[in-house]
Amino acid sequence: MTAPADPALVAMATAVLDGNRYMVLGTTEPDGRARVSPVYFTHDRYRHLYWISAPSAQHSRNVAARPDIAVVVFDSSLAPGDSQAVYLQAVAAEVPGADLADQCAVAFRDVGGGARAFTPDELSGPAPLRLYRADVTEVAVHIRGGDPVYGTGVDHRQPVPGFP
Repeated sequence: MTAPADPALVAMATAVLDGNRYMVLGTTEPDGRARVSPVYFTHDRYRHLYWISAPSAQHSRNVAARPDIAVVVFDSSLAPGDSQAVYLQAVAAEVPGADLADQCAVAFRDVGGGARAFTPDELSGPAPLRLYRADVTEVAVHIRGGDPVYGTGVDHRQPVPGFP
């Protein structure tokens, strides 16, 4: 049985995911080294992350070969001591052509910050870009060492079971 979600931790995670449009995508290279790539993203109910990428990009090739990924989302404009971040574990893949129309409708339901919605035709056939989706399996938030509720004196990751 899954532990009930802590409303305060859920609020932290949702605020970061709603307030930021770039995530750092962590994939694994063929030789086992980590690779990180910043990508613009949208989400569906915090459980599915979407981004556009070229299948020829190294991180896309890494996802195709090793779909387990890590993600961090944070606001780099905040001063030290005010930082907030969400850490995600997920399984990612290119959205298959048969699902593209439905998934585009979900992925591009809420684009902002100068981004635009792509059509399935722009993400299939000879088009150079594809839609990717990551299904979130684990969520944790960054807790500052001095946090009045969760702080331990040292910054740490706090799992958010049951999110959302």
